Amino acid sequence: MADEGAVLDALRDAILAGEFAAGQRLVEVDLCERFGCSRFAVRAAVPVLASEGLVDVQRHRGARVRVIPLSEAIEITEVRRLLEGLTAARAAERVTPAQTAELENIVADMRVAVEAAELLRYSEANARLHARIRAIAAHDTATSMIERLRAQLVRHQFTLSLIPGRPAVSLAQHERIVAAIVARDRDAAEAAMRDHITSVIDSLASLAEEQAHSGSARNHGAPAQSSRR
Repeated sequence: MADEGAVLDALRDAILAGEFAAGQRLVEVDLCERFGCSRFAVRAAVPVLASEGLVDVQRHRGARVRVIPLSEAIEITEVRRLLEGLTAARAAERVTPAQTAELENIVADMRVAVEAAELLRYSEANARLHARIRAIAAHDTATSMIERLRAQLVRHQFTLSLIPGRPAVSLAQHERIVAAIVARDRDAAEAAMRDHITSVIDSLASLAEEQAHSGSARNHGAPAQSSRR
């Protein structure tokens, strides 16, 4: 039978992978069967995931996968911009020749993914690059904060990768970040990372505007639509 730590990790991974829909109720019996664990292990995992912002717990209603609106996603990303800028700057100070090669290889993989229009591959390489920069920076406090914030944005980040032309724009930004880190230019690395995250914020804001506009259009256009049928 799986222990508490294994259940926590497995449930977290499943939520981040999108195996549970936003707003979906987490049923203890189903989770116990899926992960081969006791109800105690599930009950121990839920508060931890709630503290990470992945789960909502309501009295008498149980736990659900947390729905994170775009407005909150933008605020989270604004905080990430500061922290990721710090880690990029620190990575530029600490990077080794071997680590330089790793970063350049990841960017090369991102480039191939863009050329082949392999969005999932690009998204995974993107996440891998940011994780490697954090590892090189070796700033434990910033890393733990970024990873906790990033976990709440996984769905929105994948949605951004589906925007036509977005991966190519993002690729150029990541190439600039890596070039600055490789050159050991702290200020340029921080500026490049902040510019990239600002671009993410702008894209999230555009999505929010589109959602608001489409919602308004549906409300105003409902009668006309039904009359055409």
